[in-house]
Amino acid sequence: MNWTQLMCAERLRQYTKPGGSSDLRTEFEKDYHRIISSPSFRRLQDKTQVFPLDNSDFIRTRLTHSLEVSSFAKSLGQSVGARIINEGLAADFTERTKADICDVLQCAGLIHDIGNPAFGHFGESAIQDWFRKNLESIDYNGVKLTSVLNEQMLNDFYHFEGNTQAFRVVTKLHFLVDEHGMNLTKALLATIIKYPGSSLEIDYDRKDPNRKVIHKKMGYFYADKDNFDDVERSCGLGGCRHPLTYLLEAADDIAYNTADIEDAVKKGNLNYRLLKEELDKYTKEISKAAEDDSVEEETGFLINASRMLEKYFNRALNNGYGNPDLYAVQNWIVRVQGLLISSATDAFINNYESIMNGTFNDDLLGASAGSGLVDALSDIAYRYVFISKPILKLEVAASSIFDFLLDRFTDAFVYFDTPFWKANKTALREKLTMLMSENYLRIYFRYSEGKDESHKLYLRLLLVMDYVCGMTDSYAKRMYQELNGII
Repeated sequence: MNWTQLMCAERLRQYTKPGGSSDLRTEFEKDYHRIISSPSFRRLQDKTQVFPLDNSDFIRTRLTHSLEVSSFAKSLGQSVGARIINEGLAADFTERTKADICDVLQCAGLIHDIGNPAFGHFGESAIQDWFRKNLESIDYNGVKLTSVLNEQMLNDFYHFEGNTQAFRVVTKLHFLVDEHGMNLTKALLATIIKYPGSSLEIDYDRKDPNRKVIHKKMGYFYADKDNFDDVERSCGLGGCRHPLTYLLEAADDIAYNTADIEDAVKKGNLNYRLLKEELDKYTKEISKAAEDDSVEEETGFLINASRMLEKYFNRALNNGYGNPDLYAVQNWIVRVQGLLISSATDAFINNYESIMNGTFNDDLLGASAGSGLVDALSDIAYRYVFISKPILKLEVAASSIFDFLLDRFTDAFVYFDTPFWKANKTALREKLTMLMSENYLRIYFRYSEGKDESHKLYLRLLLVMDYVCGMTDSYAKRMYQELNGII
């Protein structure tokens, strides 16, 4: 891969303005405005990051999380870009390239979660579970629906993934001018594709080390293969991840692993004492596990982090601050974020050659000195937040909402736009089709034109998934209540 081709500024639909343009922005800078002015981006303010339907203004949403990822991603672009230039790693990487990768990463951070459903990552699981449980039992004109769809179509639903949906949202579903969605640059689109493969290429066991990262999940739907192929070809990826994807992933990992801890302290799930004990315990466990240089480096990173946390707590006590726990954690988080950005930068430069030739098989933080701390933070957040009773109760409630909406709308759209619609139409089904988003219906009719019945059926199921996935937390809850007559 080379940077000249990787930073492809073309769009899925190219356009030229008659008489030229007085707009001096680069194409990547134009992407930023397209994103922040879009309803799809604004909806993230009412989508869960960790705590569903939380009433606190402090707790992060998908929107505030995305803003943080955008900032970290740009910082990583600046650090990595400077290192590539200063160390002479690529002749085709210039100061212009450095500025461009910062713009692309900043935009990628904003949209990396734009395809995630309501109620956090549980929403993804709820959608997957519904399709796995129900597709087999749905009848379509006398045969099982699973007999009509091909294997990849079925796997698209069984393995639904928010990152995959993000590619679909920005390339089709967000209707701006036409069916090309936001019509973003191809370098940006390539950066948000974490897993460059179809739903048939998923390798959960990852027995082949060459498939460790890129086939963990799927990267595109059957319906979006043309756009995926166009982006991959234009950027010269050859089946590999775009190098900037590693930086975007690291920014995301830094953001949520640190933010989850801060939010947990604010919510009362965690405090200074517990966090300090957990970090020290994790350090001892790593030290016992092995004694090679990499583990020693990870241990040193953890020890340093723990000492910093203690320093901030003591400072809060000495200065008489009212909430020393929150003061210590918030200031500590800022320091940790800086350390992890530096650590991820080192990992990218140390593995530059394998990243550029597509053989790097890890994530940046996993290959860095900060890996032990990231693992510790992830484990602490899981035990003190994600399996806490309030979260579990809300996820059970969210499951009921997803089940109901998918039940109702899938039933309504199975025969929609077919010769069998008149015979199967009921008053309820017809009303439900009238509730469907006009934009999503427009996209369905545009891409179903000329397709055979099985492909149209697949697109109708995708239409339902698009609609339910696009709902915010409040909208999904309100739709559930209204359709159930709950006032």
